[in-house]
Amino acid sequence: MQTSILDRVRQFGVIPVIAIESVKQARPLAEALIAGGLPIAEITFRTAAAADVMKALTGEFPDLLLGAGTVLTIPNLEAAAAAGAKFAVAPGFNPTIAAVAARMALPFFPGVATPTEIEAALCSGCKVLKFFPAGELGGVKMVKALSGPYKHTGVQFVPTGGVKPENLAEYLAIDTVAACGGTWLATKDAIAQGNWQAITEACRQAVAIVKQARAK
Repeated sequence: MQTSILDRVRQFGVIPVIAIESVKQARPLAEALIAGGLPIAEITFRTAAAADVMKALTGEFPDLLLGAGTVLTIPNLEAAAAAGAKFAVAPGFNPTIAAVAARMALPFFPGVATPTEIEAALCSGCKVLKFFPAGELGGVKMVKALSGPYKHTGVQFVPTGGVKPENLAEYLAIDTVAACGGTWLATKDAIAQGNWQAITEACRQAVAIVKQARAK
């Protein structure tokens, strides 16, 4: 399961990281992502509607690769699984959540910022790690530096925070980067305004960047 999810994540190369306020926005959001060629989403538990949005999306769009983000507690993890999320992401590393996710067979991508956290996550069986907040932690240079001593472990990073169209290709050029998380693809303003075309265009642009970067 972990391998197939990781393969799909790598195939997309970018994960829209989304905070959505209403389940009524779920369907047009999914349609915008799919129209842009990016049928993947990380719905964050930063809003009260997150679980209901995930349930709506998994029910209506079974081909959408849906993940849960900002998973900070066991109830978050349980709600994500109940809603049909295929993977879970956290901004930090919590060994308890990692252990529960493993028992649930739910792929879990914890957040790391230091070598110590990377080693703790690896010891917990997590090989796909969210590097967050990437921009503030040194960006591309830091991911390259961290890759040196850990590449042989099979670790894969998902840099998130400060990633944008201008530097997406640089991140993807690093062979330990599975994908990048991006909040710019479906912003809160675009969702609130119902500007679904802007989301579709942002996804199309990202897909083109991924395609070009991975072709090199």
